[in-house]
Amino acid sequence: MEPPRAGSVDTARSTITIRFRAYLRQPKHHPTMRFHYALLASLLAAPAFAGTIVVEGNYQGKNLYIQNPFSEAGVGFCVFEVTVNDQIATDEINSSAFELDLKNFGLKLGDAIVVKIRHKDGCTPVVLNPEVLKPKSTFDIVKQSIASDGTYTFTTSNETGELPFIVEQKRWNKWVKVGEVPGVGKPGENSYSFKVTPHSGENTFRVRQVDLTRKSRYSEAVKFTDPSVQPVTWSPAKPKEEIVFTANTLYEIYDQYGNIVKRGYASRIDITGLKKDLYYLNYDNKLGESFLKR
Repeated sequence: MEPPRAGSVDTARSTITIRFRAYLRQPKHHPTMRFHYALLASLLAAPAFAGTIVVEGNYQGKNLYIQNPFSEAGVGFCVFEVTVNDQIATDEINSSAFELDLKNFGLKLGDAIVVKIRHKDGCTPVVLNPEVLKPKSTFDIVKQSIASDGTYTFTTSNETGELPFIVEQKRWNKWVKVGEVPGVGKPGENSYSFKVTPHSGENTFRVRQVDLTRKSRYSEAVKFTDPSVQPVTWSPAKPKEEIVFTANTLYEIYDQYGNIVKRGYASRIDITGLKKDLYYLNYDNKLGESFLKR
């Protein structure tokens, strides 16, 4: 291999230096220079991006409050952009805490809302009251009835969030959950239906909602009697392996200490797993009938 000629490295260095100086002498309006200036400006302007905090829910007529620490570099605050349903918020965010005024976005009560808080690296803003976007139970019953086939229909108004309606039946001196219907969550009139299973005699039903406060909101009770449903009986009096009903029915079996050991809906109950003892049986519209398991 031929050794490098003396001066070849110096020649290469001179060539690079000449080309770099020629690049710097290009006018600012030159296409290459415009591209690099734009790239440099965008890099300098962009904040050190760390992530996005997302808060979702339904508009309840209240605003969000956000705690906004200084950025890690100590220059400026952590949050640099807030959007509501992809619309950029115009609220003043350059402070240690700020209010996000949701009235500025033309929202109606119950509207779905997604808030995105973009912040810099090394710091984390805090939403102080995220619960104001959680749905609340505010429904009113416009009308409700139960048809002869057992279809329970009810119409609501003034809903402000998607909460399920729990359908309950008064059985055995208590309210028992028998089903659930998803709520629409809109403030206008919303109609629902649910097929109930009546026991013999007079039945009483209602709907209930529970929101973030864990307090229940109830409808008024509605009564219903299906003359085709006959009273249910069971046998044998001293069962060993199973209890047999004359028809399908909701049931509960309690031990002597008030603990539920079996519950369901059937025409037969397998009791082979129960120890020999005294038990109490709720079924149909009957309460606390006792039996001794052999």
